[in-house]
Amino acid sequence: MPLGRVIFYFPALIAVAVAIFAFFVLRDTPQSVGLPPIEVYKNDFPETDECSDRERELTTREILFKYVFNNKFLWYIAFANVFVYLVRYGVIDWAPAYLTEVKGFDHKESNWAYFLYEYAGIPGTIACGWLSDKVFRGQRAPAAILYMLGVVAAVLVYWLSPAGHPWVDSLALIAIGFLIYGPVMLIGVQALDLVPKKAAGTAAGLTGLFGYLGGAVLANALMGYVVQYLGWHGGFVMLVTACALSILFLSLTWTSKITEKMSSVA
Repeated sequence: MPLGRVIFYFPALIAVAVAIFAFFVLRDTPQSVGLPPIEVYKNDFPETDECSDRERELTTREILFKYVFNNKFLWYIAFANVFVYLVRYGVIDWAPAYLTEVKGFDHKESNWAYFLYEYAGIPGTIACGWLSDKVFRGQRAPAAILYMLGVVAAVLVYWLSPAGHPWVDSLALIAIGFLIYGPVMLIGVQALDLVPKKAAGTAAGLTGLFGYLGGAVLANALMGYVVQYLGWHGGFVMLVTACALSILFLSLTWTSKITEKMSSVA
């Protein structure tokens, strides 16, 4: 088999192995293996808990129409996720073409910049989570907004810096990677904060659906269309606009921590 094909099969085989391991090892809840709920085991109950039926299973109707579709904060972060993903994939999917066509990178240099963009997201995500938990006391919107403001600055540098300064372009791309994955992660976490834990999977699925179908697909199709007809400047205007819209929708959830009371209902 040619080496080029092996490169595509190898990650897929790893994913299959992990999925099989998870299928046999992971369990749905502590109760499913005869253990008490984690709140009982740790004697750690929400301060706002006023009900004793938090472990009650919710019906599909309750999950969808009581906690998900009627939750305005969840819709705000779902729309924010569209624009965050648009920036994430709009930058990374078009980085090789932009760096070689506009910035004068050769293919090896653009591949290294692409590689560092992705791996910069690891420490960036950890730092964003710490910032949300420790500095903003569990609020997700302030940390996500702060990171998206940083993304705006890094995108502007990446766009407006003149060609011939590869370190500036590489550092700007790394900064975008460091920053963009924080809001990606926090939006998913915030979705879990906004609903009872029995509806957490549905809430996370809604925001993920918007992110991948709305943001990732849009980034591939719309970015290419805009660049073709309006040039790279038009593409970057779209990315900066997407940053601004993500910040707008995230700001609408600034007070969403009050919904801790909701999570005690179930």
